Amino acid sequence: MTPVPSASSASAAPSASAATSAHHTDSASSAASAPPAIRCRALTKRYKDVLAVDGLDLDVPSGECFGLLGPNGAGKTTTVEMIEGLVAPDSGTVEILGLHWGRDAIALRERLGVALQETRLAERLKVIEVIRLFRSFYRAGHDPEEILDLVELREKRDTWVDKLSGGQKQRLAIACALVGNPDVLFLDEPTTGLDPQSRRALWDVVEEFKSRGGTVVLTTHYMEEAERLCERVAVMDHGRIIALGSPRELIASLGADHVVEFALGSGAEPLPEAELVALPGVESARRDGPRYTLTVTEPHRAIPALMGELERHGGEMTELLTHHATLEDLFLSLTGRHLRDT
Repeated sequence: MTPVPSASSASAAPSASAATSAHHTDSASSAASAPPAIRCRALTKRYKDVLAVDGLDLDVPSGECFGLLGPNGAGKTTTVEMIEGLVAPDSGTVEILGLHWGRDAIALRERLGVALQETRLAERLKVIEVIRLFRSFYRAGHDPEEILDLVELREKRDTWVDKLSGGQKQRLAIACALVGNPDVLFLDEPTTGLDPQSRRALWDVVEEFKSRGGTVVLTTHYMEEAERLCERVAVMDHGRIIALGSPRELIASLGADHVVEFALGSGAEPLPEAELVALPGVESARRDGPRYTLTVTEPHRAIPALMGELERHGGEMTELLTHHATLEDLFLSLTGRHLRDT
């Protein structure tokens, strides 16, 4: 331990302002030179005729919750599995915490926590036994009893795994990923199929891990999940990143805060998109059969103008919905498809 200078040595030490300035300079220099938690370059993976990941570049800073969004088949899970070391890339490089799977595999496994999309645990073990088992895989880590409290499974401590609900099993899977005290936590669709209460309980666990300085990589198709948890998200489609930024930045790139969706009755004459865009407060328009999607800046002006346009065309509206713009709307704008498309 470095001794604390005594008062008699103060005259030989730098002034407080100089020391503070040097400290800030050193900290800023260190932060600027620190490698990202994850760095991928030209990452590629092909399965027979399917190019699952197509030359992907990605940087995730330490301490960030980073989301990968996209429909099934977009390449999210394959990307994460390559970063986790579960799947070997056909080409490209992966660096995690300055380490590489080829030469640092043992050191990396000590610093990563992984919760897969579907985790099968031994059903005839008790909850605490499962957490203790996973703790035994690491040289250092958390007390299993503390992790039990973190994931709110204290009351299920001595319950068999096969008696847990779906949400409780998901929390147990995350407990197993956390018990080794990882620096980076990977969560692949962690809340798929869970009820809203179980989903929010898992969000609390992720936010607690983030508050301690951990880095999270999250794949999801729940927009509310990404917008609440992630500092930045990458939208993937066909193995490529097609948009990258904070949820707020990406939604703002639509150029409008609201979305108006409506449908016309059968036999109605299609409304030209150019005429819809010309309506007051409308920024863009998209038609998919009888359904239309408008991005609008002023719904109170756009909707009355739309009603007038329908009256002129003699069309009958069968459905009208409005909502604040989301990442789902961004994906639809970029690809013409929904994030939940399979």
